[in-house]
Amino acid sequence: MTSTGEVEGRAGPPLWWAQRRDAVVDVLLGGVSAVECAWEGVIFAREAGLPTAVGLAFGLVVGSTLVLRRRWPIAVVLVGIAVAPAAMGFLLSVVGMYSLASSEVPRRIIATLASMSLVATFVVMYVQTRGDVEADPTLVVALSGFVAVALTVPPLLLGLYIGARRRLMESLQERADSLERELSLLADRAEERAEWARTEERTRIAREMHDVVAHRVSLMVVHAAALEAVVAKDPARAAKNAALVGDMGRQALTELREMLGVLRAAPKPVPAAAGPAVVAPAAAAMVAAAVPVASVALAGGAEEGPSLDELEALVGQSRAAGMVVEMLVQGEGAAYAAEVEQTAYRVVQEALTNCHKHAPGAQVVVRLAHRGAEVAMQVENGPCEGPADGVGVGLPSGGNGLLGMRERVLGLGGVFVSGPTDAGGFRVSAVLPVR
Repeated sequence: MTSTGEVEGRAGPPLWWAQRRDAVVDVLLGGVSAVECAWEGVIFAREAGLPTAVGLAFGLVVGSTLVLRRRWPIAVVLVGIAVAPAAMGFLLSVVGMYSLASSEVPRRIIATLASMSLVATFVVMYVQTRGDVEADPTLVVALSGFVAVALTVPPLLLGLYIGARRRLMESLQERADSLERELSLLADRAEERAEWARTEERTRIAREMHDVVAHRVSLMVVHAAALEAVVAKDPARAAKNAALVGDMGRQALTELREMLGVLRAAPKPVPAAAGPAVVAPAAAAMVAAAVPVASVALAGGAEEGPSLDELEALVGQSRAAGMVVEMLVQGEGAAYAAEVEQTAYRVVQEALTNCHKHAPGAQVVVRLAHRGAEVAMQVENGPCEGPADGVGVGLPSGGNGLLGMRERVLGLGGVFVSGPTDAGGFRVSAVLPVR
Protein backbone atom coordinates (compact mmCIF):
# COMPACT_ATOMS: atom_id res chain seq x y z
CA MET A 1 0.00 0.00 0.00
CA THR A 2 1.45 3.36 -1.01
CA SER A 3 1.49 6.33 1.34
CA THR A 4 0.36 9.87 0.58
CA GLY A 5 2.49 11.48 -2.11
CA GLU A 6 3.70 8.13 -3.49
CA VAL A 7 2.63 6.53 -6.74
CA GLU A 8 3.55 2.96 -7.72
CA GLY A 9 6.21 2.70 -4.98
CA ARG A 10 8.09 5.85 -6.03
CA ALA A 11 8.51 8.94 -3.91
CA GLY A 12 6.00 11.69 -4.64
CA PRO A 13 6.78 15.32 -5.51
CA PRO A 14 8.67 17.26 -2.82
CA LEU A 15 7.32 20.08 -0.69
CA TRP A 16 4.47 22.06 -2.26
CA TRP A 17 4.63 20.83 -5.85
CA ALA A 18 1.79 18.67 -7.13
CA GLN A 19 4.03 16.82 -9.60
CA ARG A 20 7.74 16.14 -9.86
CA ARG A 21 7.72 17.77 -13.28
CA ASP A 22 6.56 21.05 -11.75
CA ALA A 23 9.43 20.97 -9.28
CA VAL A 24 11.98 20.36 -12.05
CA VAL A 25 10.57 23.23 -14.15
CA ASP A 26 10.62 25.68 -11.24
CA VAL A 27 14.16 24.75 -10.27
CA LEU A 28 15.36 25.25 -13.84
CA LEU A 29 13.58 28.61 -14.08
CA GLY A 30 15.03 29.61 -10.73
CA GLY A 31 18.53 28.70 -11.90
CA VAL A 32 18.21 30.69 -15.13
CA SER A 33 16.77 33.67 -13.21
CA ALA A 34 19.60 33.46 -10.66
CA VAL A 35 22.25 33.57 -13.42
CA GLU A 36 20.49 36.51 -15.09
CA CYS A 37 20.13 38.48 -11.84
CA ALA A 38 23.71 37.70 -10.83
CA TRP A 39 24.99 39.15 -14.13
CA GLU A 40 22.78 42.21 -13.77
CA GLY A 41 23.78 42.51 -10.10
CA VAL A 42 27.47 42.64 -11.04
CA ILE A 43 26.72 45.43 -13.53
CA PHE A 44 24.67 47.35 -10.96
CA ALA A 45 27.44 46.94 -8.31
CA ARG A 46 30.10 48.38 -10.66
CA GLU A 47 27.89 51.35 -11.54
CA ALA A 48 27.06 52.00 -7.89
CA GLY A 49 30.66 51.58 -6.72
CA LEU A 50 29.90 48.48 -4.66
CA PRO A 51 32.01 45.32 -4.42
CA THR A 52 31.35 42.89 -7.24
CA ALA A 53 30.83 40.02 -4.80
CA VAL A 54 27.95 41.91 -3.18
CA GLY A 55 26.18 42.40 -6.49
CA LEU A 56 26.79 38.76 -7.43
CA ALA A 57 25.43 37.40 -4.15
CA PHE A 58 22.46 39.77 -4.21
CA GLY A 59 21.58 38.76 -7.77
CA LEU A 60 21.78 35.04 -6.96
CA VAL A 61 19.47 35.43 -3.97
CA VAL A 62 16.97 37.58 -5.87
CA GLY A 63 16.88 35.34 -8.93
CA SER A 64 16.50 32.18 -6.88
CA THR A 65 13.22 33.41 -5.39
CA LEU A 66 11.54 32.39 -8.65
CA VAL A 67 11.57 28.82 -7.32
CA LEU A 68 8.82 29.93 -4.89
CA ARG A 69 6.46 31.17 -7.61
CA ARG A 70 3.83 28.45 -7.06
CA ARG A 71 3.87 28.70 -3.26
CA TRP A 72 4.20 32.46 -2.75
CA PRO A 73 3.45 34.22 -6.07
CA ILE A 74 2.75 37.54 -4.33
CA ALA A 75 6.20 37.56 -2.70
CA VAL A 76 7.91 36.80 -6.03
CA VAL A 77 6.12 39.71 -7.74
CA LEU A 78 6.99 42.07 -4.88
CA VAL A 79 10.66 41.07 -5.14
CA GLY A 80 10.55 41.77 -8.88
CA ILE A 81 9.02 45.21 -8.25
CA ALA A 82 11.59 45.96 -5.52
CA VAL A 83 14.63 45.21 -7.72
CA ALA A 84 13.20 46.96 -10.77
CA PRO A 85 15.16 50.22 -10.02
CA ALA A 86 18.38 48.18 -10.23
CA ALA A 87 17.40 46.96 -13.72
CA MET A 88 17.36 43.38 -12.50
CA GLY A 89 14.98 40.41 -12.78
CA PHE A 90 13.52 40.50 -16.31
CA LEU A 91 12.67 36.78 -16.19
CA LEU A 92 11.67 37.08 -12.53
CA SER A 93 9.13 39.82 -13.28
CA VAL A 94 7.61 38.18 -16.34
CA VAL A 95 7.26 34.66 -14.91
CA GLY A 96 6.23 36.02 -11.49
CA MET A 97 3.39 38.06 -13.03
CA TYR A 98 2.22 35.01 -15.00
CA SER A 99 2.30 32.83 -11.87
CA LEU A 100 0.37 35.42 -9.87
CA ALA A 101 -2.35 35.80 -12.51
CA SER A 102 -2.81 32.01 -12.86
CA SER A 103 -3.02 31.40 -9.08
CA GLU A 104 -6.04 31.48 -6.76
CA VAL A 105 -5.13 34.94 -5.44
CA PRO A 106 -8.11 37.37 -5.35
CA ARG A 107 -8.47 39.52 -8.46
CA ARG A 108 -8.14 42.82 -6.58
CA ILE A 109 -4.70 41.80 -5.31
CA ILE A 110 -3.66 40.75 -8.81
CA ALA A 111 -4.84 44.07 -10.23
CA THR A 112 -2.99 46.04 -7.53
CA LEU A 113 0.31 44.21 -7.99
CA ALA A 114 0.02 44.36 -11.80
CA SER A 115 -0.48 48.13 -11.59
CA MET A 116 2.53 48.49 -9.29
CA SER A 117 4.67 46.39 -11.64
CA LEU A 118 3.51 48.42 -14.64
CA VAL A 119 4.31 51.74 -12.93
CA ALA A 120 7.69 50.52 -11.67
CA THR A 121 8.70 49.27 -15.12
CA PHE A 122 7.54 52.49 -16.74
CA VAL A 123 9.50 54.67 -14.28
CA VAL A 124 12.71 52.63 -14.66
CA MET A 125 12.49 52.65 -18.45
CA TYR A 126 11.69 56.35 -18.52
CA VAL A 127 14.70 57.22 -16.34
CA GLN A 128 17.10 55.03 -18.32
CA THR A 129 15.80 56.12 -21.73
CA ARG A 130 15.86 59.82 -20.86
CA GLY A 131 19.47 59.58 -19.69
CA ASP A 132 20.71 57.47 -22.63
CA VAL A 133 18.81 58.98 -25.54
CA GLU A 134 18.44 62.64 -26.37
CA ALA A 135 15.03 62.68 -27.93
CA ASP A 136 11.61 64.24 -27.72
CA PRO A 137 10.09 63.68 -24.22
CA THR A 138 6.88 62.43 -25.86
CA LEU A 139 8.82 59.71 -27.66
CA VAL A 140 10.52 58.73 -24.41
CA VAL A 141 7.17 58.45 -22.62
CA ALA A 142 5.68 56.41 -25.47
CA LEU A 143 8.67 54.09 -25.59
CA SER A 144 8.67 53.62 -21.79
CA GLY A 145 4.93 52.94 -21.78
CA PHE A 146 5.24 50.41 -24.60
CA VAL A 147 8.00 48.50 -22.81
CA ALA A 148 6.10 48.58 -19.50
CA VAL A 149 2.94 47.26 -21.15
CA ALA A 150 4.86 44.62 -23.12
CA LEU A 151 6.53 43.26 -19.97
CA THR A 152 3.40 43.31 -17.80
CA VAL A 153 0.18 42.84 -19.79
CA PRO A 154 0.98 39.70 -21.90
CA PRO A 155 2.06 37.51 -18.92
CA LEU A 156 -0.88 38.89 -16.95
CA LEU A 157 -3.43 37.97 -19.64
CA LEU A 158 -1.81 34.58 -20.27
CA GLY A 159 -1.87 33.79 -16.57
CA LEU A 160 -5.52 34.78 -16.26
CA TYR A 161 -6.40 32.55 -19.21
CA ILE A 162 -4.44 29.55 -17.89
CA GLY A 163 -5.93 29.99 -14.40
CA ALA A 164 -9.48 30.18 -15.75
CA ARG A 165 -8.87 27.15 -17.94
CA ARG A 166 -7.47 25.17 -15.02
CA ARG A 167 -10.42 26.05 -12.82
CA LEU A 168 -12.80 25.07 -15.61
CA MET A 169 -11.09 21.69 -16.03
CA GLU A 170 -11.22 21.11 -12.28
CA SER A 171 -14.90 22.00 -12.24
CA LEU A 172 -15.60 19.63 -15.14
CA GLN A 173 -13.65 16.89 -13.42
CA GLU A 174 -15.62 17.40 -10.22
CA ARG A 175 -18.87 17.29 -12.16
CA ALA A 176 -17.76 14.12 -13.94
CA ASP A 177 -16.85 12.50 -10.61
CA SER A 178 -20.15 13.62 -9.11
CA LEU A 179 -22.05 12.28 -12.12
CA GLU A 180 -20.20 8.98 -11.87
CA ARG A 181 -21.14 8.69 -8.21
CA GLU A 182 -24.75 9.52 -9.02
CA LEU A 183 -24.85 6.94 -11.80
CA SER A 184 -23.38 4.36 -9.46
CA LEU A 185 -26.04 5.21 -6.88
CA LEU A 186 -28.77 5.04 -9.53
CA ALA A 187 -27.47 1.66 -10.69
CA ASP A 188 -27.60 0.37 -7.10
CA ARG A 189 -31.11 1.70 -6.66
CA ALA A 190 -32.19 0.23 -9.99
CA GLU A 191 -30.87 -3.16 -8.91
CA GLU A 192 -32.75 -2.86 -5.62
CA ARG A 193 -35.94 -1.91 -7.45
CA ALA A 194 -35.48 -4.76 -9.91
CA GLU A 195 -35.04 -7.20 -7.03
CA TRP A 196 -38.11 -5.74 -5.32
CA ALA A 197 -40.09 -6.05 -8.57
CA ARG A 198 -38.98 -9.66 -8.99
CA THR A 199 -40.06 -10.44 -5.44
CA GLU A 200 -43.42 -8.75 -5.95
CA GLU A 201 -43.92 -10.61 -9.21
CA ARG A 202 -43.12 -13.95 -7.59
CA THR A 203 -45.59 -13.15 -4.82
CA ARG A 204 -48.26 -12.19 -7.35
CA ILE A 205 -47.74 -15.36 -9.37
CA ALA A 206 -47.86 -17.49 -6.24
CA ARG A 207 -51.08 -15.76 -5.19
CA GLU A 208 -52.69 -16.31 -8.60
CA MET A 209 -51.61 -19.95 -8.67
CA HIS A 210 -53.00 -20.47 -5.19
CA ASP A 211 -56.35 -18.89 -6.05
CA VAL A 212 -56.74 -20.81 -9.30
CA VAL A 213 -55.54 -24.21 -8.13
CA ALA A 214 -56.96 -24.17 -4.60
CA HIS A 215 -60.53 -23.34 -5.63
CA ARG A 216 -60.78 -25.61 -8.66
CA VAL A 217 -59.03 -28.54 -7.07
CA SER A 218 -61.03 -28.15 -3.85
CA LEU A 219 -64.25 -28.44 -5.82
CA MET A 220 -62.84 -31.39 -7.74
CA VAL A 221 -62.02 -33.16 -4.45
CA VAL A 222 -65.49 -32.45 -3.09
CA HIS A 223 -67.15 -33.81 -6.22
CA ALA A 224 -64.81 -36.80 -6.26
CA ALA A 225 -65.77 -37.59 -2.65
CA ALA A 226 -69.45 -37.31 -3.52
CA LEU A 227 -68.87 -39.48 -6.59
CA GLU A 228 -67.24 -42.15 -4.45
CA ALA A 229 -70.15 -42.07 -2.03
CA VAL A 230 -72.99 -42.40 -4.57
CA VAL A 231 -71.43 -44.39 -7.40
CA ALA A 232 -73.08 -47.62 -6.29
CA LYS A 233 -76.41 -46.15 -5.12
CA ASP A 234 -77.13 -43.46 -7.74
CA PRO A 235 -75.30 -43.95 -11.07
CA ALA A 236 -76.98 -40.90 -12.62
CA ARG A 237 -75.75 -38.62 -9.87
CA ALA A 238 -72.33 -40.25 -10.03
CA ALA A 239 -72.16 -39.49 -13.76
CA LYS A 240 -73.17 -35.91 -13.07
CA ASN A 241 -70.48 -35.53 -10.44
CA ALA A 242 -67.91 -37.07 -12.78
CA ALA A 243 -68.85 -34.55 -15.47
CA LEU A 244 -68.48 -31.72 -12.94
CA VAL A 245 -65.03 -33.00 -11.96
CA GLY A 246 -64.04 -32.98 -15.61
CA ASP A 247 -65.33 -29.44 -16.08
CA MET A 248 -63.46 -28.24 -13.01
CA GLY A 249 -60.24 -29.84 -14.23
CA ARG A 250 -60.54 -28.28 -17.66
CA GLN A 251 -61.21 -24.84 -16.17
CA ALA A 252 -58.20 -25.16 -13.89
CA LEU A 253 -56.00 -26.20 -16.82
CA THR A 254 -57.30 -23.29 -18.92
CA GLU A 255 -56.48 -20.73 -16.23
CA LEU A 256 -53.06 -22.27 -15.63
CA ARG A 257 -52.29 -22.09 -19.36
CA GLU A 258 -53.29 -18.43 -19.40
CA MET A 259 -50.93 -17.67 -16.53
CA LEU A 260 -48.08 -19.62 -18.14
CA GLY A 261 -48.71 -17.73 -21.36
CA VAL A 262 -48.24 -14.47 -19.49
CA LEU A 263 -44.96 -15.70 -18.05
CA ARG A 264 -43.73 -16.75 -21.49
CA ALA A 265 -44.72 -13.45 -23.13
CA ALA A 266 -41.82 -11.61 -24.78
CA PRO A 267 -40.70 -8.38 -23.04
CA LYS A 268 -42.26 -5.28 -24.53
CA PRO A 269 -39.82 -2.77 -26.05
CA VAL A 270 -39.15 0.27 -23.89
CA PRO A 271 -38.45 3.56 -25.74
CA ALA A 272 -35.08 5.11 -24.91
CA ALA A 273 -35.32 8.28 -22.85
CA ALA A 274 -33.68 11.42 -24.21
CA GLY A 275 -30.75 12.74 -22.18
CA PRO A 276 -27.02 13.51 -22.16
CA ALA A 277 -24.81 11.02 -23.95
CA VAL A 278 -22.85 10.37 -20.79
CA VAL A 279 -25.98 9.16 -18.98
CA ALA A 280 -27.26 6.94 -21.81
CA PRO A 281 -25.11 3.82 -21.20
CA ALA A 282 -25.88 3.60 -17.50
CA ALA A 283 -29.55 4.46 -18.02
CA ALA A 284 -29.84 1.84 -20.77
CA ALA A 285 -28.31 -0.76 -18.49
CA MET A 286 -30.72 0.07 -15.68
CA VAL A 287 -33.73 -0.02 -18.02
CA ALA A 288 -32.57 -3.34 -19.49
CA ALA A 289 -32.30 -4.81 -16.00
CA ALA A 290 -35.86 -3.79 -15.13
CA VAL A 291 -37.56 -4.64 -18.48
CA PRO A 292 -38.08 -8.42 -18.00
CA VAL A 293 -39.85 -8.04 -14.67
CA ALA A 294 -41.81 -4.97 -15.73
CA SER A 295 -42.96 -6.65 -18.95
CA VAL A 296 -44.30 -9.63 -17.02
CA ALA A 297 -46.18 -7.33 -14.66
CA LEU A 298 -47.62 -5.34 -17.59
CA ALA A 299 -48.59 -8.48 -19.43
CA GLY A 300 -50.24 -9.85 -16.31
CA GLY A 301 -52.23 -6.65 -15.87
CA ALA A 302 -53.29 -6.61 -19.50
CA GLU A 303 -54.53 -10.25 -19.46
CA GLU A 304 -58.28 -10.49 -19.09
CA GLY A 305 -59.27 -12.10 -15.80
CA PRO A 306 -62.49 -12.93 -13.98
CA SER A 307 -65.08 -10.24 -13.32
CA LEU A 308 -68.01 -9.64 -11.00
CA ASP A 309 -70.40 -10.89 -13.69
CA GLU A 310 -68.98 -14.38 -13.16
CA LEU A 311 -69.80 -14.50 -9.46
CA GLU A 312 -73.15 -16.20 -10.14
CA ALA A 313 -71.36 -19.00 -11.99
CA LEU A 314 -68.80 -19.24 -9.17
CA VAL A 315 -71.54 -19.57 -6.56
CA GLY A 316 -73.33 -22.08 -8.79
CA GLN A 317 -70.25 -24.30 -8.81
CA SER A 318 -70.26 -24.40 -5.01
CA ARG A 319 -73.96 -25.20 -4.99
CA ALA A 320 -73.34 -28.03 -7.42
CA ALA A 321 -70.77 -29.40 -4.97
CA GLY A 322 -73.48 -29.63 -2.29
CA MET A 323 -72.91 -26.37 -0.46
CA VAL A 324 -75.90 -24.29 0.57
CA VAL A 325 -75.01 -20.82 -0.71
CA GLU A 326 -77.17 -17.70 -0.75
CA MET A 327 -76.07 -14.68 -2.77
CA LEU A 328 -77.35 -11.17 -2.02
CA VAL A 329 -76.62 -8.14 -4.22
CA GLN A 330 -77.26 -4.55 -3.18
CA GLY A 331 -77.13 -1.52 -5.44
CA GLU A 332 -76.68 -1.17 -9.17
CA GLY A 333 -73.52 -2.65 -10.62
CA ALA A 334 -71.20 -0.66 -12.86
CA ALA A 335 -68.18 -1.23 -15.07
CA TYR A 336 -65.29 -1.12 -12.63
CA ALA A 337 -61.60 -1.24 -13.35
CA ALA A 338 -60.32 -4.69 -14.29
CA GLU A 339 -58.12 -5.02 -11.21
CA VAL A 340 -61.04 -4.11 -8.93
CA GLU A 341 -63.32 -6.74 -10.44
CA GLN A 342 -60.58 -9.38 -10.45
CA THR A 343 -59.74 -8.71 -6.81
CA ALA A 344 -63.39 -8.83 -5.74
CA TYR A 345 -63.87 -12.11 -7.62
CA ARG A 346 -60.73 -13.67 -6.09
CA VAL A 347 -61.77 -12.68 -2.57
CA VAL A 348 -65.15 -14.38 -2.94
CA GLN A 349 -63.52 -17.37 -4.64
CA GLU A 350 -60.95 -17.91 -1.89
CA ALA A 351 -63.56 -17.41 0.83
CA LEU A 352 -65.77 -20.11 -0.73
CA THR A 353 -62.74 -22.38 -1.01
CA ASN A 354 -62.10 -21.93 2.72
CA CYS A 355 -65.75 -22.80 3.38
CA HIS A 356 -65.29 -26.06 1.46
CA LYS A 357 -62.13 -26.83 3.44
CA HIS A 358 -63.04 -25.80 6.96
CA ALA A 359 -66.85 -25.68 7.13
CA PRO A 360 -68.32 -28.58 5.13
CA GLY A 361 -72.09 -28.64 5.37
CA ALA A 362 -72.33 -25.09 6.73
CA GLN A 363 -74.70 -22.55 5.21
CA VAL A 364 -72.90 -19.71 3.40
CA VAL A 365 -74.09 -16.19 2.58
CA VAL A 366 -72.32 -14.15 -0.12
CA ARG A 367 -73.10 -10.42 -0.06
CA LEU A 368 -72.08 -7.94 -2.76
CA ALA A 369 -72.82 -4.21 -2.33
CA HIS A 370 -72.32 -1.47 -4.94
CA ARG A 371 -71.91 1.85 -3.11
CA GLY A 372 -70.95 4.30 -5.84
CA ALA A 373 -67.38 5.10 -4.84
CA GLU A 374 -66.67 1.60 -3.53
CA VAL A 375 -67.71 -2.00 -3.85
CA ALA A 376 -67.98 -4.28 -0.81
CA MET A 377 -68.13 -8.04 -0.54
CA GLN A 378 -68.69 -10.38 2.38
CA VAL A 379 -68.69 -14.16 2.67
CA GLU A 380 -70.03 -15.58 5.93
CA ASN A 381 -70.57 -19.19 6.85
CA GLY A 382 -72.48 -20.60 9.78
CA PRO A 383 -71.33 -23.26 12.21
CA CYS A 384 -69.77 -26.32 10.66
CA GLU A 385 -72.23 -29.21 10.36
CA GLY A 386 -69.80 -31.73 8.82
CA PRO A 387 -66.34 -33.06 9.61
CA ALA A 388 -64.10 -30.23 10.84
CA ASP A 389 -61.24 -28.96 8.71
CA GLY A 390 -62.31 -30.90 5.72
CA VAL A 391 -61.54 -34.32 7.20
CA GLY A 392 -64.29 -35.90 5.24
CA VAL A 393 -62.78 -35.03 1.88
CA GLY A 394 -59.12 -34.70 2.88
CA LEU A 395 -58.58 -31.07 1.79
CA PRO A 396 -55.17 -29.70 2.88
CA SER A 397 -54.63 -26.09 3.92
CA GLY A 398 -51.48 -24.08 3.33
CA GLY A 399 -52.50 -21.07 5.40
CA ASN A 400 -51.96 -18.60 2.53
CA GLY A 401 -55.56 -17.93 1.57
CA LEU A 402 -56.33 -15.11 3.99
CA LEU A 403 -52.87 -13.63 3.52
CA GLY A 404 -53.34 -13.54 -0.27
CA MET A 405 -56.76 -11.89 0.05
CA ARG A 406 -55.40 -9.26 2.41
CA GLU A 407 -52.49 -8.47 0.06
CA ARG A 408 -54.84 -8.09 -2.90
CA VAL A 409 -57.25 -5.76 -1.11
CA LEU A 410 -54.63 -3.60 0.59
CA GLY A 411 -52.73 -3.34 -2.71
CA LEU A 412 -55.72 -1.45 -4.15
CA GLY A 413 -56.11 0.77 -1.09
CA GLY A 414 -59.06 -1.16 0.31
CA VAL A 415 -60.00 -2.55 3.72
CA PHE A 416 -59.93 -6.24 4.64
CA VAL A 417 -61.34 -7.84 7.80
CA SER A 418 -61.68 -11.51 8.67
CA GLY A 419 -62.47 -13.49 11.81
CA PRO A 420 -64.92 -15.76 13.61
CA THR A 421 -68.52 -14.75 14.25
CA ASP A 422 -70.48 -14.91 17.51
CA ALA A 423 -72.57 -17.75 16.07
CA GLY A 424 -69.52 -19.97 15.64
CA GLY A 425 -68.94 -19.36 11.95
CA PHE A 426 -66.42 -17.29 10.05
CA ARG A 427 -66.71 -14.04 8.15
CA VAL A 428 -64.54 -12.48 5.44
CA SER A 429 -65.23 -8.82 4.49
CA ALA A 430 -63.51 -6.50 2.01
CA VAL A 431 -64.16 -3.00 0.69
CA LEU A 432 -62.51 -1.80 -2.52
CA PRO A 433 -62.43 1.75 -3.91
CA VAL A 434 -63.64 1.77 -7.49
CA ARG A 435 -60.95 4.31 -8.53
